[in-house]
Amino acid sequence: MKYSKVIALVVSSMIVLFMCILASLAFGVRYVNIPDIIDILINAKKTALIDIVVHERIPRTVFGIMAGAALGVSGALMQAITRNPIADPSILGVNTGASLFVVSGISLFHIGSLNQYIWLALTGATVTSLFVYGIGSLGYGGATPIKLALAGAATSAALSSVVSAIILPRTEVMNIFRFWQVGSISGATWEGIYTVLPFLIAGLLIGLLVSPALDALALGDDVATGLGIRTGTVRLFGALSGILLCGATTALAGPIGFIGLMVPHMMRMLCGPNLRLIIPMSAMGGAILLTISDVLGRLISSPGELESGIVTSFLGAPILIIIAMRAKVRTL
Repeated sequence: MKYSKVIALVVSSMIVLFMCILASLAFGVRYVNIPDIIDILINAKKTALIDIVVHERIPRTVFGIMAGAALGVSGALMQAITRNPIADPSILGVNTGASLFVVSGISLFHIGSLNQYIWLALTGATVTSLFVYGIGSLGYGGATPIKLALAGAATSAALSSVVSAIILPRTEVMNIFRFWQVGSISGATWEGIYTVLPFLIAGLLIGLLVSPALDALALGDDVATGLGIRTGTVRLFGALSGILLCGATTALAGPIGFIGLMVPHMMRMLCGPNLRLIIPMSAMGGAILLTISDVLGRLISSPGELESGIVTSFLGAPILIIIAMRAKVRTL
């Protein structure tokens, strides 16, 4: 991709993201004018009602950007390490593992605080993903894309059944769990953001570091091995990055679908196959998609709101169908 086109794409994406940020701060039960928002942010006032409204929306907007970026990058990494064009962060059991540990904590230990959700979800995502990677590494050839995809799909299906078996007899657990399971950024707080931020930073850095090696993997394991790439190690660190990004986001927001699946496809169509460009642009695209989905959820159900996880599914399904119809995607 030409350098001028890359600059144009980055600049236009930043402009769109800035507009999404302003919309996120402006729209809700009470509309706030853009000039008022700028004045409140510059002067840091918290006296009038609109000042309080804007300051309450800031952590939600910040986390929407962080979560969307993390899910976009996680999806790009999962598709790269499995060379599966329909892979998303759940391919290694991230979402189902996090869900199982959270629902087990609610049911068995009566947890209720945000910090407890975060650590349980991260632990569940990590343990399940390592289990899937271990199963996918057995036998001839090590951790091949097909074996990882099959192991992830089988494990996710099994764990989903366990989650259902735990919550169905327990009405009180179902009532608590179902709000988390829908996926939303509305409950974001500075405390929660500070808790997950180190995991998101670590995941993004690891993803950027392994992206050149993942580009080599796209040529095939034999070619990558001939170039001196340790394919198993690269996939392990790529999976670790995806786990940190998606696991931390899922812990705070619940499982939000379609971003990790759709955004990398869109960026690949715009940027080409270079992961060193796809990863940062997937972060930008994921942030835009989740932020605008959250805004649309507030507008559609005003004075209430529709959870952003539902909106991303409504937006993602038709867009993904269009991409699938126009793009000839066989393998990565």
